[in-house]
Amino acid sequence: MAQLDLTTSLDGLVLSSPLLAASGTVGSVWEWAETTDVSIYGAAVAKSVAPTAWEGRPPPRVAPTAVGMLNGIGIQNPGIESWVEEMGARIPGLGVPVWGSAVAGEVGGFALVAQGLESAGVAAIEVNLSCPNLDDGEMFSFNARRSAEVVTAVCSAVSAPVGAKLSPNTPDIVGVTRACREAGARFAVLTNTAFGFGVSLPERKPLLSGGVGGYSGPGLKPMSMRCVHEVATALPGMPIVASGGVSTGRDVVEYLVAGASAVEAGTIHLAEPKAGARILRELHAEMRTLGVTSVTDLIGSLGEW
Repeated sequence: MAQLDLTTSLDGLVLSSPLLAASGTVGSVWEWAETTDVSIYGAAVAKSVAPTAWEGRPPPRVAPTAVGMLNGIGIQNPGIESWVEEMGARIPGLGVPVWGSAVAGEVGGFALVAQGLESAGVAAIEVNLSCPNLDDGEMFSFNARRSAEVVTAVCSAVSAPVGAKLSPNTPDIVGVTRACREAGARFAVLTNTAFGFGVSLPERKPLLSGGVGGYSGPGLKPMSMRCVHEVATALPGMPIVASGGVSTGRDVVEYLVAGASAVEAGTIHLAEPKAGARILRELHAEMRTLGVTSVTDLIGSLGEW
């Protein structure tokens, strides 16, 4: 039986596995690393960090839905200085490349956070463009020019590979991805959570204190798949990290075939912290069923009817 090659690359950033752990679902990585074998992942993305501490939204801020979940945590985080102090000494011994995730309400804030993340030793930086701009409240991801400004500032501030993480609600996902690529992004992360809302009948109140929140879970997959397909089709050669509704090895394969070079699993970790080992076994089985021995044989192999 031929040995399977899981190696993949994002514009020169080589990963030992196409399976990554998504930001916001594995904490600061070190806590999660104490409970599971993280070496099977190509990278693990820490929770987003801002220039200063954010308290987040009041409870309730997480709620299950019939399929998946809603969250309105508000990106609670300790701020970049505290994060670096806690994480700097931990990252080298975790046994998996750690990516940082930068978030801010203005361009300079993203660059400041990115510098801190790099100083702590992260292998790459995701720029979380799903955060609202402080000037007008519009999500950065909705505006190609503003997204490009953020990516330009971050790329100018650090030498680590930079990726742009976009919302599935982005009106022009191809246009914004193109702008981020031209601004220096080495890859795009498609996608973050989608807008969602739910009602608690006993109280006749929203499920989340903030009302609208981020929906994640299996139901997100078709929306994220659409984004991956559109970007891969319009921007051939653009490295894509897919994210949304991943819970099986087959999900990973489908995203790769659609055009992604790597795939993040997220919400599944909240229910099954050790899901990675199972997903990887299923990935192996799917590859053998399809008769391929390398992940690169799957990437962008989608045909037409």
